[in-house]
Amino acid sequence: MTIRIATFNTENLFRRPKVFRLPGDKQRREILSDYSKLISLLEKKTYDDKTKERIAELLKKHRVHDSRKDRPFFVNETRGQGTLFKTRGSGEHVTFEIVAKGRSGWTGWVELVRDDLDWESVHNTGRVIAEVDADILLAVEVEDRTTLRRFNEQVLGGDLKKTPYPYDMVIDGNDPRGIDVGILSRHPITSVRSHVFDPDPDRPGEYLFSRDCPEYEIQIGGTPLWLLGNHLKSQSGDDPELRIAQARRVASIYQSALERSPYVVVAGDLNDEPSSEAIRALLGTGLRDVMSHPEYRGAPGTHGTGTSENQKLDYLMLPPPLWDQVQHVEVERRGIWAPSTIKSFDTVTSKWNRASDHAAVYADLDL
Repeated sequence: MTIRIATFNTENLFRRPKVFRLPGDKQRREILSDYSKLISLLEKKTYDDKTKERIAELLKKHRVHDSRKDRPFFVNETRGQGTLFKTRGSGEHVTFEIVAKGRSGWTGWVELVRDDLDWESVHNTGRVIAEVDADILLAVEVEDRTTLRRFNEQVLGGDLKKTPYPYDMVIDGNDPRGIDVGILSRHPITSVRSHVFDPDPDRPGEYLFSRDCPEYEIQIGGTPLWLLGNHLKSQSGDDPELRIAQARRVASIYQSALERSPYVVVAGDLNDEPSSEAIRALLGTGLRDVMSHPEYRGAPGTHGTGTSENQKLDYLMLPPPLWDQVQHVEVERRGIWAPSTIKSFDTVTSKWNRASDHAAVYADLDL
């Protein structure tokens, strides 16, 4: 029986905060910096006059009180549980009064305003998945299970006339933006293990994984296959030491999973090139990257143009028992917009409606 396994950073199956669509890097960084400062101020046990003044300045600067304006973030409060601020006046003359005396004086949080899902991009994401036609697909950057199920039924099943996957699963991870790692499968998902609570040994009180390292058990014949899905620390605001620690923990999880089955696959957006310490930590366990298999003869990267090895971020890694079962390896790039290098789908006409800036990696195995 031939089984096709794939990994794809879908990028478009969650609603991105609007700030990430801003064309200017300086403006984007300023907003995210103010957002972070505001969160830090609001977490203080007591708000002194200086803290209240700074909170009010940030609230006014970004028009957080006015839903009619194009505000980048807002304060989401629980009704009846205290309030953070009151306003007087309107427009440029609005003033803010911070009425809460500290963090215990109100219940709520600051939240980035999100874009709606873009139909053209989601359609093109569906085209990639339909073309790959995997039996088991690890989907990186999915908002939640409801989003994945609707995509499965309405885009793959409705728009693209494909048979929807009978099994889907997403576990909410640690990313505050709701970027999770999910799975679509034609074979039963019989159990799931999460590692969202794995502690970070170098940061007391913090969780290790930026998202999670979910373990999905999939029943294929008499031997279960375990798929370990990953989306390691991004290179934005890079922290390579954290990514290395995450990779080492994935390696440990992989080795433990081998005690349950010889079929353990590690996949996802690992956010580092093959020569990096993070990737070496995984390959050192005996795992092998399918793009190094003799069956693969394409370009070395998976991100952007993919023409160089330092553009390789996405991996499908197999244990020794599965390596000799590989029949074919391919990378589907037509959802990317890189007109000087890649011949994209005819519906991909700009970076704004591309399926993703990542390619999908897949392999056929004789099981």
